[in-house]
Amino acid sequence: MSRLLPVAAAALVLVAAAPAHAATVEKGPAGDAFYTPPASLPSGAHGTPVWQRKLSGPAVLKSAKANTLLLYRSTSADGKGTVVSGTVAVPKGKASKGGWPVVSWAHGTIGAADACAPSKIAMPAAYDQKLLNRWLKAGYAVVRTDYEGLGTPGPHPYLIGTSAGHSVLDIVRAARKLDDRIGKRVVFAGHSQGGHAVLFAGALARKWTPELTVRGTLAFAPASHLGEQGSLLRALTAPSPLSGLASMIVYGIDVANPSLGVQNLLGDRAKALYPQLEERCLTALGQPDSFGGVAPADLFRADVDVAPIVAALNRDDDPEELTIRGPVLIEQGLADTTVLPNFTNNLVTDYEGRGVKVTYKTYPGVDHAGAVLNTKIAGDASAWLKKRF
Repeated sequence: MSRLLPVAAAALVLVAAAPAHAATVEKGPAGDAFYTPPASLPSGAHGTPVWQRKLSGPAVLKSAKANTLLLYRSTSADGKGTVVSGTVAVPKGKASKGGWPVVSWAHGTIGAADACAPSKIAMPAAYDQKLLNRWLKAGYAVVRTDYEGLGTPGPHPYLIGTSAGHSVLDIVRAARKLDDRIGKRVVFAGHSQGGHAVLFAGALARKWTPELTVRGTLAFAPASHLGEQGSLLRALTAPSPLSGLASMIVYGIDVANPSLGVQNLLGDRAKALYPQLEERCLTALGQPDSFGGVAPADLFRADVDVAPIVAALNRDDDPEELTIRGPVLIEQGLADTTVLPNFTNNLVTDYEGRGVKVTYKTYPGVDHAGAVLNTKIAGDASAWLKKRF
């Protein structure tokens, strides 16, 4: 009996040494196998963690105490259960009472192929990391979804608002189950595609994740009025890198509305290039040997009525008719040629008419990436975050 005492004592020491914040979440496999879920998922609702492992590679946020790669349950564009990948970064130092405030960051457009998942390769030039590291240093946890179908099985429903909103919300719930030092106070923040995503998250949060205390929604150059922009494609008759982005919008509509038979409506060259959407990231899609060699006007056959496509964009993609509770900050560069300022101006007018508490800031000379990189914009956004938390 006495021989067992040292073993028992050691076991007690190990139990005592285990951090109180560590939840029991299975460790996932190495490499790309992490993104393929097990045949039997853990029981639970959307926002339940599936497995986790230490994050490595270019997506690591260097100001974090710990970076974790996380696979979690969510709900797909068609309302079915799915899994989504993302990352969780927690700040250095001790959590405040009630836990660290959390920023759920939604990334900009990178592509629809699994290889483009930001948790694998980070965003181009890691352009968003300076801002996210700044927020970690301020004492906020930062969670980043990859969105449905980026890295994980199934297609990516690009700019389909409900799907994106679910991904942004569910990673907060999953992160809080992974680490109970992460609190309930949350701000949704995102750029471009991500600005669009957080607007939907802000509208869905009250019913989808009612346990969260939403302190605000921060959108940098958010995509909007996509139906109106889709109507303008016929006027753009010169080949352009813009077709790479437009082809992704078409892909998203195809994923969310298979009954439209979108692929059968494409022009000959666009139809031949269509498989590249599941192989290449955005920069490559905009090259002359891809959709960048196709005029936007030629994405669809000349005899095709695009009205059903525009109607689908208005229904599934456009955020202007959302009702968002709590404060909203929208920041827009006036030299942006990707998300045009006029459309963001209209979005703000729409929100003001719907009673949304929106603050709108514009910045002369700032382009699309500058909405995140510009020092003045980052400072204004960070000051706003501090007030919200």
